[in-house]
Amino acid sequence: MKNVHQDPARQTRLRDLRQAALSRFVASKFPEGRWSRRQWAQASVIASMGLLAAALVPGMEHAVGPAGSELKSSALSLSIPLTLPTADAGANRPEPGEWQRVNLRKGETLTALLSSLGFNKKDVQAFTRHPETRTELARLSSGSEISVLADTANALQAVRFPRSEGEVELRRKGDGFLVKTLEAKEETRTVVLSGTVGRDLMSSARKAGLTRQNIEEMTDEIFKYDIDFESDLNAADRFSVVVDQTWKNGQLMETSPVLAASFTVGNELHTGFRHVRGGKAEYFSAEGRALKRPFIRMPIPYARLSSGFGGRRHPILGITRMHKGVDYAASTGTPIMAAGDARVKFVGRGHGYGNVVELDHGGGQTTFYAHMSRFAKIRVGQHIDQGTVIGYVGSTGLSTGPHLHYEFRVNGVYRNPLTVTMAPPAPLSGKDLVAFRSETRRAMDKIRTVEKIIYPGSAKVVAVSTSTTKASSKG
Repeated sequence: MKNVHQDPARQTRLRDLRQAALSRFVASKFPEGRWSRRQWAQASVIASMGLLAAALVPGMEHAVGPAGSELKSSALSLSIPLTLPTADAGANRPEPGEWQRVNLRKGETLTALLSSLGFNKKDVQAFTRHPETRTELARLSSGSEISVLADTANALQAVRFPRSEGEVELRRKGDGFLVKTLEAKEETRTVVLSGTVGRDLMSSARKAGLTRQNIEEMTDEIFKYDIDFESDLNAADRFSVVVDQTWKNGQLMETSPVLAASFTVGNELHTGFRHVRGGKAEYFSAEGRALKRPFIRMPIPYARLSSGFGGRRHPILGITRMHKGVDYAASTGTPIMAAGDARVKFVGRGHGYGNVVELDHGGGQTTFYAHMSRFAKIRVGQHIDQGTVIGYVGSTGLSTGPHLHYEFRVNGVYRNPLTVTMAPPAPLSGKDLVAFRSETRRAMDKIRTVEKIIYPGSAKVVAVSTSTTKASSKG
């Protein structure tokens, strides 16, 4: 890879890129040209992103992954909501003789995409109207990955686009074109997806490229014990997530579980890292402490505490007696989760408790859930993980309204679920800890590099990718 500081042509191109971005920002955001000092600062920061990212490319050759893995380095891949550029299309031209990957945006045509890269109208029409590929090119969907190749005079030489059985290359040959289907390729890229909470975390995270599963891992596994996602977050709080993405024929096929993540709430940074211990994937802090707690204090979402632990007057029987658990008021049908890893001990009717489930967590520890409207698909003797849905809120038995009655027992003695403390899982140690620290260091270096590019500033999204490619036979 060329050193940007030793390549005058590339330095010139980067200056053009910055100027074009700034010009486009002026035209699109401030058409009347009246700028405040703050607006000038915003434009300067945004236009500098491309320059900073390109300058950082030589230092991004190591992918996040298991120690000892070897990944082939590729160029820094950026996906930023700022379009670069149409004010001076030539500033974003592909390097001569090098394939450049770009993605179709929502509502964008291939003609518009190629024009934005600085190719002349005649070249663009020659490729997009070729009779053998014209129909396929017109049907490309948003997100499709297109590769383009230009010569030293910036004349378009070839275009590659995805097809179900492989990738199609349309290449200029003399006065005509050559069309061929290339061998199907599968590529894995380790990326950092970053954004700010904005108005809604779910929408912002999906816009950043996280799958629904990734978001649930972030909120329900990694940070659920440290962050209250209902009340703690502000629009400026930010997240960064490391995942592996599998691409085939220019299409995103699969996204891995979260490998590492950071979440900044106010001035407090929370981090979590995936590591396989004893054949089971868990999330740990940077120090190797398991993030998962033995028990969830509140095994039901979207509920309020309606009755605490201790003596009280029963609302139906009218007598004062010990309330051996806590009650959470919630709507009928709200899912109830297992407070910890357990074996199902009982599922059925419990007299005044209505529909109940009892779980055995080992070591003399059991939990009890009552007044359910119905049960989930569980059976006695089944082993279930913490967070597994075991039933749904109802008002069966002696109940004045839909709620969950939840009890925690240790060797048959009732304990207050809100105050009982349990020993945390053993932290990583020995060789396991050494390997883990090596992985987390690389992951955090990736996250910090991305955040230096996009923060402070608005909620931009950056994907820093390093990749390995493997070919497979067609079909």
